Amino acid sequence: MQRGNPGSFPRDQIREVVKPKDFTLRISHQQAGIMFRNLKASVTSALLVSLTLSGTPFTSMAGEKQTNFQIPATDEGLPGSGPLRRYDWFRNLWKTRRADFATQVKSKQGAVVFLGDSITQGWGPNLRNFFPGVNVANRGISGDTTRGMLLRLNEDVLALNPSAVVMLMGTNDLEEKAAPETIAANVELILAALRKHRADMPIVLCSIFPSSATKSRSADSITRINALYAAAVRGDAQVTVVDTWTLFADEQGDAKEEEFPDLLHPNEVGYAKWGNALRPILATLGLADTQADNFQPEDGFVSLFNGRDLTGWGFRPTTEKMLKSRERWHSRDPNAPPWPVVRKPVAFGGKVSTPGGRYIAKHGRLVVTTPPEGRKIQQIWTTREFGSDFTLKLEFRATPNADSGIFIRGPQLQCRDFILAGPYKELTKYKAQDWNELTVEVKGGVAHCTCNGEVLEAEFKVPESGPIGLEGDRGQIEYRRIRIRV
Repeated sequence: MQRGNPGSFPRDQIREVVKPKDFTLRISHQQAGIMFRNLKASVTSALLVSLTLSGTPFTSMAGEKQTNFQIPATDEGLPGSGPLRRYDWFRNLWKTRRADFATQVKSKQGAVVFLGDSITQGWGPNLRNFFPGVNVANRGISGDTTRGMLLRLNEDVLALNPSAVVMLMGTNDLEEKAAPETIAANVELILAALRKHRADMPIVLCSIFPSSATKSRSADSITRINALYAAAVRGDAQVTVVDTWTLFADEQGDAKEEEFPDLLHPNEVGYAKWGNALRPILATLGLADTQADNFQPEDGFVSLFNGRDLTGWGFRPTTEKMLKSRERWHSRDPNAPPWPVVRKPVAFGGKVSTPGGRYIAKHGRLVVTTPPEGRKIQQIWTTREFGSDFTLKLEFRATPNADSGIFIRGPQLQCRDFILAGPYKELTKYKAQDWNELTVEVKGGVAHCTCNGEVLEAEFKVPESGPIGLEGDRGQIEYRRIRIRV
């Protein structure tokens, strides 16, 4: 978006910045029109608009003193660093959006708060449709920077006592020529304030979406900021990073016109992909998809996972082969991901989580959660071994670029977000960020493996006997309806 020019905003956002007619009365009619629409044209809202536009502090119906939401005239004494936008159109939008937010504080208590800029605001009222049954609050303001979001964090976000906060921010800072380190430092301040507010409040940090150098947002700059974001939260279990950059980037690291027509703002296709990427994370946090899965195995099949806890699953001692692979990897790569060594078998009968929470049972799903370290190699195994021929069926859902695997008597079949993470990128029936069925038919020492009916491995060699295992590497993968017919 052009600095100081609201004309480059998407059409639905232009209506929030300018009124189509009566430009001679632009300020009063423009802002009143916005507020009447957003606040359902109530009498109380009309009074709010009048007081807000006059710059006079107002008193809510509860008698509480409220701010006038003016952007400070100077940076003196303000937290953070880097740009704060003060263009006339942005000052007006800032006031009206935030005045609207203030009327929703009571109704949005405990909401999942989405904090961001025009990309978040552009979701508009459709946000709730992507997350049915979830109380959501859209706290995006078009054109906002990370410093602006830091400045309004207390009133717009923390006042709602969120059940979780979803963050997407930083792209507008680039247009204002802020350094990646400055942008990341503001995000760290926001994260610190969120942690201080509640140490167990989940935070979902989305990577900055790709854009284009023609929008003053080069791929190199964005990937640098995303790397700084990841480094800032590495090891912090309170923060889940979602790889929304890889989700959208083309081979050059830029946005695709079919998803970002202006190379900055997503269209319906882009928003659908973003929503699908977030839904599994909210489900694991217990904020979405909380209904029970009443699936019953087909005749002849028995469940390997009861949907309630990790009975029948456990850690097995790390094999010599894995120990050697671990040693080679760590010796040649000082940044190789952690790979914990298991010395003694551990069973998790009746437990809903492994130590540290890497594997959890949640609403019928066995979840391999996103590791706080970014990547972490771990495996969980059935306590049973299977020596005769069998058919294994399960369903899995992967977040963008997630990497997991299924061990079949020992050898690993890759189970990933295939289109982004490979190795089976040519699949035509794979459903990204949705449920896919994987079937493994073992006869003798050979497994025939398919995903939604498409062949992954026609002759995958396996030992004569062994357990079934699930690996975790990066991202989140959920498994459900795990069943076997022997």
